Amino acid sequence: MTSVLDLAPVVPVVVLEDAADAVPLARALVAGGLPAIEVTLRTPAALDAIRAVAAEVPDAVVGAGTVISPAQVADAVAAGARFLVSPGWTDALLDAMALSGVPFLPGVSTASEVVALLERGVTEMKFFPAEAAGGTSYLKSLGAPLPRARFCPTGGITLASAPSYLALANVGCVGGTWMLPPDALAAKDWGRVETLAREAAALRR
Repeated sequence: MTSVLDLAPVVPVVVLEDAADAVPLARALVAGGLPAIEVTLRTPAALDAIRAVAAEVPDAVVGAGTVISPAQVADAVAAGARFLVSPGWTDALLDAMALSGVPFLPGVSTASEVVALLERGVTEMKFFPAEAAGGTSYLKSLGAPLPRARFCPTGGITLASAPSYLALANVGCVGGTWMLPPDALAAKDWGRVETLAREAAALRR
């Protein structure tokens, strides 16, 4: 599979309370040009949502986010997740992700964490929580001493701030929720989601 960082400029970060919404939501995101979809394991519906998207939306590349244990790695891959994203990492979690057979983005927020991952041969990471951890200025500062590391910053990024992240040489894509407004999800307004997805997909690295 193409690197998760290169599938689209924006990876929607999806929190679903009802697995029945997964397929129409994924179809709207894909139609809008955002095929990589991170379904976070924050709700009981998450694994069923991943299973449904994997089975019914062939053009979607569905992944699991908020992966924080080896057991979740196994469950997510069994459900059909094609990539894994964690907010941080431990040796046990990293080992499980590395053995999973799918691409993964372990979360980092410090230079030491980046160096430790590079030491382990991991060059693609999630930078989280992006805005709170220093934003574009922090990521730009990491670029010179750690040029091999590439990031998907996530956390507090908006349509307005995304371009400044995407302009950085060490950023492949950003994660965000702005194309998934809660009122649109509550109303099952998939047309609005598609429109917002298309706006996000038009952003350029």
